[in-house]
Amino acid sequence: MLLARAIHFDESDQRVFFNAARTGEWAISGGFEFSNWSDADLVGKARQAFSNGWLGAETFGRVTFVAVTPIQTSEMNTLVQVIAQHFVEVYGAPSIEAALPVAQEELRHMSDLCQEHDPNTVLTVTRELSDSGVREQFRSIQPADAELEQFAVHATPD
Repeated sequence: MLLARAIHFDESDQRVFFNAARTGEWAISGGFEFSNWSDADLVGKARQAFSNGWLGAETFGRVTFVAVTPIQTSEMNTLVQVIAQHFVEVYGAPSIEAALPVAQEELRHMSDLCQEHDPNTVLTVTRELSDSGVREQFRSIQPADAELEQFAVHATPD
């Protein structure tokens, strides 16, 4: 089973999002956060989160890039509980039991997206508002096939 972890190539996420996801935390699309948004909501850091932010599934911060990574069933089960609790605390779900199927679906959606890619593939998301709601598009950046010689410095016995 595959899911995605937040990655950072620089410190820009710390500046462009209200709350940046932690490097290495599991991430999901998180487009549900914007389901009731209009153009008036798309300003400043909120616009950045809407436009291209994945949702960290532990801190619930945003991140620009995620990398496809294997996940254990036990980790997935824990994430379902964490996300369901978030739905209760932040979005007013009536109970954990009511929120569990929605949390499972969010993780299933992300896992299905990741299954299309090899581990270490970097993913990006872009969103736009349409007449029918939020439209998401996903792009992938394949891991580079690097040769050891590109990174290693070889010494001679001289």
